[in-house]
Amino acid sequence: MKITRAVVPSLFTILNIFCGFLSILSTARGEYDMAAWLIIAAGVFDVLDGMMARITKSFSDFGVELDSLCDVVSFGVAPSFMLYTMHLKTLDGLGTLIAAMPMAFGAMRLARFNSQLTGYDKDYFRGLPIPSTAMMICAFVLVYFNPASGTVNSSVLGFMAPMAVILSLLMVSTIKYDAMPKFSKRGLLQHPIRFTFVVVSATAVLLTRGQALMYVFAVYVASGPIRWLYQAIRNLIQPSRKHAEEESELTSVDV
Repeated sequence: MKITRAVVPSLFTILNIFCGFLSILSTARGEYDMAAWLIIAAGVFDVLDGMMARITKSFSDFGVELDSLCDVVSFGVAPSFMLYTMHLKTLDGLGTLIAAMPMAFGAMRLARFNSQLTGYDKDYFRGLPIPSTAMMICAFVLVYFNPASGTVNSSVLGFMAPMAVILSLLMVSTIKYDAMPKFSKRGLLQHPIRFTFVVVSATAVLLTRGQALMYVFAVYVASGPIRWLYQAIRNLIQPSRKHAEEESELTSVDV
């Protein structure tokens, strides 16, 4: 059997889904903090497999499909199961449907991404990426879950269902989200603001031992709708301004 360089990124992809599987097992044992960290570890491997594919120049259709299948497990099934087990199961059938949304909508998000890969804009994502949804859920759990009591802060339980619904809908939306810049001189020159945000965010997460993670991803999740709203308002203002300028020109000509 011939071993090619394409095996290298695939190994990181397999580590991604393995972490997702371990996260599901941790959730089943009620170890929600460990389950969240394992999903975050899966996210690290997800980034590394892309980096290794670029380094080894081994992009392939197989790698794309394998990555998507692994992402459905690690960033779809694992977070959905965690939300259901932690609280949403108390909402009976409605809770089951809401808990399944990150998994189902995440799968649709990945299918759309793969089908449009040839025309993919590398600077932006269409819709919230499924790993970002999973990271937001994990960050929420790490902030509000108390390992000593094995429970989530009761004051935030009501936010879990709306959070799952909003994140799921953002995934299948057409709202633009910034893609992560490449860690290179060219990437720094092309997207200095994104590069700075990533570095500052990583530093804050490390200094706070993960506590800042929720705020970092909350900013990222909110950035899409804020950009969309800004663009919508700008599009409304510009035609009005243009119309006013045309009327002004006509008036001056008549005079």
